[in-house]
Amino acid sequence: MSYRKFQADQIFTGTQLLDGNNVLITDQKGIIEDIVSTQDAGDDIQKFSGVLSPGLINCHCHLELSHMKGLIPEKTGLVDFVFKVITERHFSEEEILDAIAKAEDEMLINGITAVGDICNNALTLHQKLKQRLAYYNFIEVSGWLPQIAGTRFERSKSFYDEFTHSQFTTHNSQPKTSLVPHAPYSVSNELWKYIQPYFDGKTISIHNQETAFEDELFLSNAGDFVRMYEMMKIDHSHFVLSGKSSLQSYFDKLAAAKNVILVHNTFTKQEDVAFINGESAIGNQQTFFCICINANLYIENSVPAIDMLMKNNCKMVLGTDSLASNHSLNLLDEMKSITQHFPHIALQTLLQWSTINGAKALQMDDVLGSFEKGKQPGVVLIDELYNQHITLSSAVKRII
Repeated sequence: MSYRKFQADQIFTGTQLLDGNNVLITDQKGIIEDIVSTQDAGDDIQKFSGVLSPGLINCHCHLELSHMKGLIPEKTGLVDFVFKVITERHFSEEEILDAIAKAEDEMLINGITAVGDICNNALTLHQKLKQRLAYYNFIEVSGWLPQIAGTRFERSKSFYDEFTHSQFTTHNSQPKTSLVPHAPYSVSNELWKYIQPYFDGKTISIHNQETAFEDELFLSNAGDFVRMYEMMKIDHSHFVLSGKSSLQSYFDKLAAAKNVILVHNTFTKQEDVAFINGESAIGNQQTFFCICINANLYIENSVPAIDMLMKNNCKMVLGTDSLASNHSLNLLDEMKSITQHFPHIALQTLLQWSTINGAKALQMDDVLGSFEKGKQPGVVLIDELYNQHITLSSAVKRII
């Protein structure tokens, strides 16, 4: 059997950075064979300047919104952003499919190997059947009016069935698809009851505390979401406030899930994290906090309390969100923004969030996320580093 051998200034294994005296060895298909010292590697070594890493994992994307790039003004706030997405997302199917294909190309070029993708329809399915990337398909369910819960559930369930029964597999031969709630402010109690039986053993994603008004809704039945319901002519009279933060109001509904990905967390507080850590320990459940910092800046001009999340040993992953709320689908751009706002966060930490942590969150760590024998995680190169930090000049290149 012939092997491929790769050497760089450093190799990130998924958990640690190794120095340049190591060589990564794969077979011709990119399946990891070993990491050995240079003196034991033999000849025909490909040498690179930068850091070699497993392929990157994008834990939160809306591929189906790729046609909306540049359409929504920045920094308008979440309510106006959501209203624009709902009212202006309707283009011809040809335009949407073309944008989806180009967006997937962008992710491939940018070293992404797997994606947690939000789906409100089946328009991305044709592209995903090409199996160029591994996907965890989060079929999103929403509906704030109790009387439409059954109709909304059946609509989403039809997409869930279409994805589940399609003839495609992920890297480990099991299609990964979940029915997931959009957000606590868009799913009625009646709708929660329909989807909860589908959580068992799954990874469940939910948009969490993306704006300060989300907590305000549950604490005092006030704020910008009340305005949104009025804008959309949605009857809000059924809502009963909990007197607790949004996260603490709904999290128990996710108890059956194996993994939970809380997305955005822009306004998550210390008491929320303490609550989550307690709940997860009781239920033996893994909760991941997904940071989409460029989308947070695009929509709310805010950044999550990443230092607080790290201080509480939260499991962190990264996402790009959609091209409706971001300028690229490039996880390196997310790492650049985090480094600009939190320069003390180590390169090794950022790479762990974007590789093995993401693979674990999407239940793909048996194949992706780290350079371990038998895995096929992809190999990417990140260059133009300075003093162990990503710079604005850094670029990512797919090697395998």
